[in-house]
This record gives sequence, structure tokens and C-alpha cells, in this order.
Amino acid sequence: MSGLDDRSVNTLRFLSVDMVERAKSGHPGLPLGAAPMAYVLWSRHLKHNPADPNWWDRDRFVLSAGHGSALLYSLLHLTGYDLPMDELRRFRQLGSRTPGHPEFGHTPGVEATTGPLGQGFANGIGFALAQHYLGSRFNRPGFALVDHWTYGLCSDGDLMEGIASEAASFAGSLKVGKLIYLYDDNHISLEGPTSLTFTEDVGRRFESYGWAVSHVDEGNDLDAIDTAIRTARKEPDHPHLIRVRTHIGYGSPKQDTKEAHGEPLGPAATKATKEKLGWPTEPEFLIPEEVRTHFRQALETGSRRQGEWTELLRQYRAEFPDLAREFERMMRRELPVDWARGLPSFRPDPPTMATRDASTQLMQEVARRLPELIGGSADLAPSTRTLLEGDGDFSFGPQWGRNLHYGVREHAMTAIVSGMALHGGILPYGATFLIFSDYARPALRLSALMGIHTITVFTHDSIGLGEDGPTHEPVEQLAGLRAIPGYTVLRPADANEVTEAWRSAVSRKGPVAIVLTRQKVPVLDPTKYPVATGAPRGAYVLAEAAGGAARVILIGTGSEVQLCLAAQALLASRKIPARVVSMPSWELFEEQTDSYRESVVTPGVPKVAVEAASPMGWERYVGTEGAVVGLRRFGASGPGAAVLASLGFTPENVVAAALSVLHLPREGAAP
Repeated sequence: MSGLDDRSVNTLRFLSVDMVERAKSGHPGLPLGAAPMAYVLWSRHLKHNPADPNWWDRDRFVLSAGHGSALLYSLLHLTGYDLPMDELRRFRQLGSRTPGHPEFGHTPGVEATTGPLGQGFANGIGFALAQHYLGSRFNRPGFALVDHWTYGLCSDGDLMEGIASEAASFAGSLKVGKLIYLYDDNHISLEGPTSLTFTEDVGRRFESYGWAVSHVDEGNDLDAIDTAIRTARKEPDHPHLIRVRTHIGYGSPKQDTKEAHGEPLGPAATKATKEKLGWPTEPEFLIPEEVRTHFRQALETGSRRQGEWTELLRQYRAEFPDLAREFERMMRRELPVDWARGLPSFRPDPPTMATRDASTQLMQEVARRLPELIGGSADLAPSTRTLLEGDGDFSFGPQWGRNLHYGVREHAMTAIVSGMALHGGILPYGATFLIFSDYARPALRLSALMGIHTITVFTHDSIGLGEDGPTHEPVEQLAGLRAIPGYTVLRPADANEVTEAWRSAVSRKGPVAIVLTRQKVPVLDPTKYPVATGAPRGAYVLAEAAGGAARVILIGTGSEVQLCLAAQALLASRKIPARVVSMPSWELFEEQTDSYRESVVTPGVPKVAVEAASPMGWERYVGTEGAVVGLRRFGASGPGAAVLASLGFTPENVVAAALSVLHLPREGAAP
């Protein structure tokens, strides 16, 4: 290690340590041990331009071990990103750009929100998938317009998580290329040595997945790390894991102990560490001038490389103008102006259709218009109806398509979908049964935290699926998804609401779930019902009360809207005018004006909500005097119609609820 290299590595180490000490909170152990490998990657291999963090052909770096955020912030500051020293001094403080774990969209240069271990590992695979798809679609001989790598830094904890195993197995099976992960193998986790719980041979496990695995026995050997990365780059056709043996808290009195993991070293240990590694104990946040100059070469190098790429793009525009326009549109995340014109409208012929079947028709149409739409299912495509017809299977070979096959890996699928969205140029989707949203929930939550545009198709949305029984019948899942801030849930009532659901899902900027039935439901006649104008607003008056002002409002979602229409007719026979409101999306409805919301769910009129799911949350619409026909128990196994009826989802039970909120007897009620 040269003198400048040594000082550069120690600058990374002690900026990180000083951040943690100043904050009195954080994780100093990883930066002390992993700084050498991060330095080699960022100074010798990573293609990026700190002056333009969003340059399209940059390499992507994901710190999956997000607790080591101080190391990433040190790298970003030193290489010239817009992250001033004052922000390093405000590490983990309210309002700073240096939060405890990296947050996408908050700090320039942070490619993904990480911290929950294993998530970044799976995100990185999504980056690599997006790179390959875009390269396969747009690159031409002599024009490698999309030509970058994905790198990650992961920890023992990352590789313990089930999501990492799912994602690694998927990546090896698919031979995901241009993907290199540095594994910070320090043998320590928060509770103690990894030998307590993690004694497997990680290298052999990854080799069995189909990864190329190499080993660096000394984590401070910069040349060995460099050689391992260079060797991996010569083999771009499969994923690589470089196992680097490091020492957590390197150089400190707490080296190789759990105490180095998640708490400040303390003043005495910090002083001792700096002295041991030959670093001045004062001042804090020291950056030697020659080190600053060395790191800031990234600005000049990045500007030159981006300039070369910009010239390549200019030549590409001249040679392939149509492709260039499409590429730039996709990378800007813009939709064609007329992309939604002429989307299918369904007449009640046939009179019934499962909303999952309507969705597959919409997907084919959207895919023809938007080449950025790619995705797949967690081994359930025949059931979720999410295959893109005629588009082939996605692979890293000469034949490529848009259908991804994730296997039974809901958690990894969802985080990989997020990685594709983070990369840019892609509108990715995943699909599974609604019940299995529980397996995917941590990744769904992070997609909302990042505000990224993903689509998840959930089918088999209620006890109406029937024979598979309560293990597969969702009850609390809709409430759980709606509880995620920034997450949009769309549960269409029929085929025409499915059209509007896809229109909304494609147009929105954040993550969206489309929740669909397996069982057939009646098709709403678009000449009779205002679906096209109402559904995009989240809720609308589907059928106004006949014979006078509504005395009760029946609100339904999904398949239960039909129960509300049937109940409206029964109430009319008793001369009780009822309004039917279809509410496919709480989130869209909440974005409307107060006057519109009150015109639909009119204050002062008793309300009954009907949804074959947990009633949690419906009080916001029905109030304390209203009622919810919902589920306060698990489902049952049997034919779907029989299960629904046995658990109260009948027009008669909706009528009974309406009479209850009107304080009328069930039989012989006077109007």
C-alpha cells in the first residue's frame, strides 16, 4: 500500500469514526474494516460522475450493509458529490442529508435505500437486469450505449437473510451478468461471533447457486482486492461474489468484537485507534490536502467519461434516430403522450369476467405501447395471468424477452423489481397472490419509502377464491397495504375498472398494487355506469339513489360492489333510496378535493362499507354511526360462492346492515 493509498483509506476510516463519535450513534466497525475494499472500488473501478449523479451510463453501487452509511457518505463527500462537510458533521441529525441508513432521493449518489439487511443485495440484481434489458434493446455494433456494471458491498448479516438467499439463487440460475458483490466477511454480528449461528461455507453455497466466487484473505491488501475485481470484470456473463476477510473495528481496541458493530468507539478508543493507525488525533474530520486532491480526480475522470458517452449518444442519434428518441424518453421516465388512447372498454358480453382475466388483456395492450414494461411472477404466472404474450422469456443469452420467471421467491422478486425501477428506463412489475404480499411486505414498504414506480399485480384477492381455504384467503392484507404511506392500492370492481386501474398504475409515480379476483364478476355496462370518469378519482357514484335523496350510502370495492348494487335494488323495493359508491382506491380518493369527496360520500348520510376483508380503516368513511360488512375471522375451504355466502357476503346481509344504520327493523320496515 503506497503512502497516498494508506492515507486515503485512513481518511475514509476516520471521517466515518468521527461522524459516529459526533452523533454519539452509529456503526464504526464496518467502515474501519471495509474502507480498503471500498477505496479500491471507488478509486480504480467505479464509473461515475460526482457532478452528475444521475448520468445514465454510470456504474451503480449499492451499500447493502446500510448500517455502514458513514463509509458511503465519506466516499461521496471525498469524490465531490454535493454533500458538504457540514452534512458529515450532522450525521444522524434531524434534517441532515446523512441519515442513519442511506436513503434514495435524499442524498446525492445514494442509489437505493438500504438498512434492512438483504434488501440492497436484491436491489442490485434488479439494477443488473435493467442494464441488460436496456443494453439488449438499444445497443448496436459500435454503439455500446448501455454498458455499465453493478457493484455492491454486503455483510454477514445480509447473507444470513432469506431474501439474499432467494435473490442469489435467482441470479445464479439466470446467470445475471455485470454484477460484482464485495462480501465484508468479518465474522461478527451484533450479538457476537457469527459462529453462534452462521457456520456454513458461504463461498461453496454461492458456487452452488452458479456464482463465481473468489477470496481475498487480507482485507487490507489493496492489490489483491484490485486483482479480484479485475478478474471478475473479465467474466461479465455471470454474477461474482468476492469474499474479503476483514476485521470489524480494524485498529481499534474493540477490533473483532461485537462492541465495534453498532455503537461509537468512545473518546478513549477513538484516540487509541488513530494513534495505532498513525492518524492525527486532532482535528476531527481531517482530510489531508493530497488525499482530497486524489479523491477529487473522480470529478475530472467522470466528466471526461460522461463527455465521451454524450458524444457517443450524439452519434447514435444520427445513426438510429428512432431508437435514440425511445431510449431518451424511457430514461427520462416519460410516457408517450397518447399511450393510453383506445385502451379496451368492456361491454357485458360475456356478462361476467374475472378481473384477473381483464387485467391480462390490459397488460398485453400496455406492453405493445410501452417497451419499458417488463416483469413476471413468483411462479404463478398461469394463475395471475401476467405473462406478456409473444415477448419471450428474459435471459442473459442471445435470446431475450420481457417475461421474468422468479420462482417461488416473493420477497426477492419484489426487491428486484424495486432495483429495476431504481435503475431507470424500466417500468417493472411483479405478481403473486394477495395472501403472499406478507412475504413481500418489507420490499413493498421500502418501495414506498423510496417513492419509486413499481407495479405489483395481486390476484386471488379474497375468500372468494374458495377451495384453497384460509391459508390462501387474504383477510388483513388490504388493510396492511393501505397502511403503508405512499403506497397506492387499486381494487377494481369489474373489467372496466381494471382498464382504469392500469391507466392509473402506469401514470402514477410511486408504487402501486392492482388487486384482482380469481372468480368471475359481472361486467359493468360502460354506457350505463360512469366508470371511465369515476374510477380514476378513486371513488365515484356508481348508481345514484332512485326515488329521492339517498337515505343510505353503500360503499363497495372489488367484487363486493356487485353486492351493493343488488342490495340497492332490494332496498328500493322497500322504498329506501340508496346510493352505491364504488371505491377502487382510498389513496386516489383522498387526493380529490373536499367538495368532490363530499359529493360522493356525503356527510350526514348513514353509510355501509362492504369489503371481504378486515374492516380496519373503514371508519374514516362510515364514521362511528356506520357499519362495515367485513371479516373479523379467517376464511374457510369450500366453493367460493358458498364461502362468501356463509360469511355474510350476500345482498340480504348488506340490506340488514343498511337497515341497522337507519335504525329500522329488518322486517316490515317503514320507509
